[in-house]
Amino acid sequence: MTLGPVAALYRYPVKSMLGERLDAVGVTGRGLTGDRGYALLDEETGKVASAKSPRLWRQLLTCTATLTPTGPRITAPDGTELPDADALSALLGRKVALTDVPPPGGELDRSRPDEVLAAGPDAQVAADIVRFGSASPPGTFFDFAPVHLITTSTLARIAELSPGGTAEAARYRPNLLIDMGGTDGSGGGFVEHTWVGQELHIGEELTLRVIASTPRCAVPTLAHGHLPRDPDALRVLAHHNRVPALPGRAAEPCAGVYAQVVRGGWVREGDAVRI
Repeated sequence: MTLGPVAALYRYPVKSMLGERLDAVGVTGRGLTGDRGYALLDEETGKVASAKSPRLWRQLLTCTATLTPTGPRITAPDGTELPDADALSALLGRKVALTDVPPPGGELDRSRPDEVLAAGPDAQVAADIVRFGSASPPGTFFDFAPVHLITTSTLARIAELSPGGTAEAARYRPNLLIDMGGTDGSGGGFVEHTWVGQELHIGEELTLRVIASTPRCAVPTLAHGHLPRDPDALRVLAHHNRVPALPGRAAEPCAGVYAQVVRGGWVREGDAVRI
């Protein structure tokens, strides 16, 4: 069954920063080439900097990273290039180092989303420790799995339920946005969750296995570049789409799905997605 075409492709060269839209990209077991290839390390704690901890790191989502042959090019909100760790540290207010190698036992803090919703992004709230990529190859910076997908029908449903009437793909940071129009045929949106355990064939070569629904942290609620803060980007899911991301887990706000790569290949905007 054909689900629809790939509407957009996104790569995020530096973890938790804004990324770049691509026309085409190669995909391997490590995800889209160059995706989350770098991250910032907090030199005080040794942890990876992530906007999942908004009080410390939400400014990462004001920076844009694009990939060049020599590494990422990082720019500040005003377009000024941030050429080194000193410039990044000055912007973020904490001493950081840019790395392409996860530290041994690498981890980050994930502020509890419901507490961020209640108290706001400046509040010091409880956090859980996330260790990297239990469903990803070693040596990567993925929180869980190497590819993340979401559909236009899910975004349309979130927008329908949101007081603001909008739901931007950028807030949910997918690699692939799949065009299923404004409906999934059920009237309820969130169709991706029915794909868990199945394979997606994309274009001529690429095959992905969908392994879990994507639990959402506080990141969608934060300002992303020119997009303002929007607590409803998470609140809608908390009220209308709490599901277990994996069997045995408690229900939590979810949107989109994680996938592993069964067979690598190129993916292009407009490629058909079949299940």
